[in-house]
Amino acid sequence: MNKHTLRFIFLVLVLVLTLIGNRSATSLEAQTDSFSRQIQQLMQNEPHLEGAIAGISIRHAKTGKLLYQHNGSKLLRPASNLKLLTAASALSILGPEYRFSTEVLTNGQVKSGVLKGNLYIRGKGDPTLMEKDLANFAEQLKAKGIHKIEGKLIGDDTWYDEKRYSQDLPWTDEDTYYGAQVSALSISPDRDYDAGTMIANIAPANQAGRKAKITLSPETNYVSINNQLETVPAKEGKDIEVNRKHGTNDVTISGQIPIGSAIEKEWIAVWDPAKYAMRLFKKNLKDQGITVSESAKGKTPSSAQTLLTKKSIPLSELFIPFMKLSNNGHAEILIKELGRVKTGEGSWKKGLGIMKKNLQKYHIDTNSMVLRDGSGLSHINLVTPNQISKLLFRIQEESWFSLYKNSLPIAGSDDRMEGGTLRYRMKRPPLLGQVQAKTGTISTVSSLSGYADTINGKTVTFSILLNNMKNEEYGKSIEDQIVGFIARLL
Repeated sequence: MNKHTLRFIFLVLVLVLTLIGNRSATSLEAQTDSFSRQIQQLMQNEPHLEGAIAGISIRHAKTGKLLYQHNGSKLLRPASNLKLLTAASALSILGPEYRFSTEVLTNGQVKSGVLKGNLYIRGKGDPTLMEKDLANFAEQLKAKGIHKIEGKLIGDDTWYDEKRYSQDLPWTDEDTYYGAQVSALSISPDRDYDAGTMIANIAPANQAGRKAKITLSPETNYVSINNQLETVPAKEGKDIEVNRKHGTNDVTISGQIPIGSAIEKEWIAVWDPAKYAMRLFKKNLKDQGITVSESAKGKTPSSAQTLLTKKSIPLSELFIPFMKLSNNGHAEILIKELGRVKTGEGSWKKGLGIMKKNLQKYHIDTNSMVLRDGSGLSHINLVTPNQISKLLFRIQEESWFSLYKNSLPIAGSDDRMEGGTLRYRMKRPPLLGQVQAKTGTISTVSSLSGYADTINGKTVTFSILLNNMKNEEYGKSIEDQIVGFIARLL
């Protein structure tokens, strides 16, 4: 084969590849144009977006190329999509195997079954601590031959600062599970790990006109229940309201529950979680025949010796209830833990500063952000859709990325610990099982950000932040429509 023939073949190949490339680029442009038209039509015609602000950012997951944006650089309230930033920072700094701990210590000695000194229970942020763990502590102390504590039972929650509520938490959220106080020493009632709460189990009486039956889990007298909940005929509706008086543990449960109703569970955030943990611990000590007369909150002396330690599950496991169920308490604990680990101060101020600094390594401009908490509850938090979609692209190279992505709710998956907050949404192809994303909702705000696989075999990162909505619940169907356009048209 002579030089002229080789040159001719080479030129033909170049021409073919150029045509293929141009065709591919033209095809991509056509797809993007079609997508843009659909989005613009939706935003113009959707009545629930009238007067609202929609921010959308979509990137190619392999290249990070921005495929589409609408108000992509506009600062908006992210609601619980802020947890995407908190989660990435926690895994980056603390690592997937990081565990929280709770310790039992003393500054005294055991003589003839009597602990001559104080018994300390020191919390270090563990949101997975449950009453069964306190029972286990009590059993182990009994096994050590202790039957009396001559000093005090001291609850130590000084691992974090004294601020129990983030600075912008609405006062109406104080008695809810999602607005519970953030304490280094706290008890969760079940494996959702809503630290600082208890569960009211509510059942109707067997006759209309009678008060409903209410029990608490864990069983405790730490709260006082004022039962104003009436049992009504089966044909009537259910309406249950739970209120805790500010600064107290006086709880009123009112409304009505029909005869024959299944047991209802209502989560109640307690006032002062550390005191609640101490009350439960004291009860379990008594159950083991260990007497202690006084209890108080205080700081463990550095000279105290550790008797017992309980470790939490690792972050790799905690991230399932955290992200799938959008647990606000976990987010705030992680922020305070970042501050404690990196600066020695477990506060929102220090933790958020550490998070901002960490996000910069993913080429995120944090100077424009406003971060006030880790959960997204604050209406003062401000980020852009482009910042979120960029973070989701950048972290794909991290060793912990598969853990991070798997912690996100899966569209339409019925399993609560897989589908999470997306288990009732996007139940049909091409979205079913093809979208993993974090939901978000606060008053007037709805959001959805994550990863989506398209019918063309492409994976994209996306962020949809809808602000200033009259009714944020309508944002869910709008987000699902947009993700549907992504799956079909990009």
